[in-house]
Amino acid sequence: MKIYVGNMSFNTTQDSLEALFSNYGQVDEVAVITDRETGRPRGFAFVTMANDEEAKSAIEALNGQEFEGRTLNINEARPREQRGGGGGGYGNRGGGGGGRRDRW
Repeated sequence: MKIYVGNMSFNTTQDSLEALFSNYGQVDEVAVITDRETGRPRGFAFVTMANDEEAKSAIEALNGQEFEGRTLNINEARPREQRGGGGGGYGNRGGGGGGRRDRW
């Protein structure tokens, strides 16, 4: 099960999260989300645990608990919403301009 961990300290590391969640069962993966441009943590992460019952136990035990100076917001991760298709474009606004303009 994939777990969302929010309101984290910006100093929280993958290792510290793995240590925290491993108290409740096997941790398969920890992903601390970082800003693309700066590389700094964004204050949330995803933890994947092998066993759903262990994951639920971790959620119940850790949600609302203080960790590294912050009160954690923990729940089952929801599937990522689809974003609109790629590519820029401006709909049906046309393009244009250009053309010659005579001066008065």
